[in-house]
Amino acid sequence: MPFSRPSRRTVLGALGAAAAAPALAPAAALAQPAGSAALAFKTLPRSGERLPAVGMGTYLTFDVLPGRPREHLREVMRRFYEGGGRVVDTSPLYGMSEVSVGDFATALGITDDLFITNKVWSTGEYLGDDSHARRSLEQSRQRLWRERIDVMQVHSLVNVDIMVPLLNAWKQEGRIRFVGVTHHELPYFPALAQWVERGEIDTVQVHYSIHTRQAEDRILKAAADRGIAVLVNMPFEKARLFRIVEGRPLPDFAREIGADTWAQFFLKWVISHPAVTCVLPATTNPDHASDNIAALRGPLPDAEMRARMVRHMETIPGFADLAQMPSYPGKQFDGAVRPPRRPPQPPRT
Repeated sequence: MPFSRPSRRTVLGALGAAAAAPALAPAAALAQPAGSAALAFKTLPRSGERLPAVGMGTYLTFDVLPGRPREHLREVMRRFYEGGGRVVDTSPLYGMSEVSVGDFATALGITDDLFITNKVWSTGEYLGDDSHARRSLEQSRQRLWRERIDVMQVHSLVNVDIMVPLLNAWKQEGRIRFVGVTHHELPYFPALAQWVERGEIDTVQVHYSIHTRQAEDRILKAAADRGIAVLVNMPFEKARLFRIVEGRPLPDFAREIGADTWAQFFLKWVISHPAVTCVLPATTNPDHASDNIAALRGPLPDAEMRARMVRHMETIPGFADLAQMPSYPGKQFDGAVRPPRRPPQPPRT
């Protein structure tokens, strides 16, 4: 069945957004933005194309119930794009996030400039039933106003043995460009690593941060060896990193890597790993979006500096026990999806 969608011109006319949308820089302008330091780009191994190393996640943040205020998210998207961001990660499981991404990108006139990484969570009615997955793909295309998704990922390895071959078939048919798998929980890292080592995928999305570094042991090494792109989720540890550094100044050596804020400190540490292609921080705050994307500029830490950054964090009380802290401290989200809650865990002894 051939793909079709209304042209962006038609959509913008219907929304009345063409006149309101600001004139945003085309993707080609990212190579040498006027009046600013060069951006940190990484190469997508399977295609050779260059992507900005800081993208944007949408879990919880872009999930807004119909009728609720969401103009602040349009501003998040605008600042992300104008700052040089292009990679946006979403999922049908993120409530209304796909709808928000599609609406804002269309209104801003940047739909075709974004590199969309999406996901599918599907088991079907029986082994090998792909009808649910096909409906999920079609829904995502409609919500995002995209004829083709750049990366389709098996969400949290659900039904992965059936889904990876199906996604590779979609790739051959031109429905998607690249195939990936994802997970964020440490017990699933060995299974995630096996898929990277098999080489049947183009991308892997994994939990990696200055605190949670286990992906280095096997996943990042295998990805580098096999030319597989690495997308990083949870670089801020669900806002818990910010809680433990709250009120603390950056170390003096942060100026050596051009980090003006803790967010830039944490993001620069992640994207400086040679195997990492793009990190995906999420926010509802336009100022935080500007802060995050600023990590694209300035020098990145080398191996010695990365080790120094870790040693500094290890001196901060609470860093070792961060995983036992409640997620998203002090934050509330009012969408279709609510973050899971669990009682605080006792410190390790």
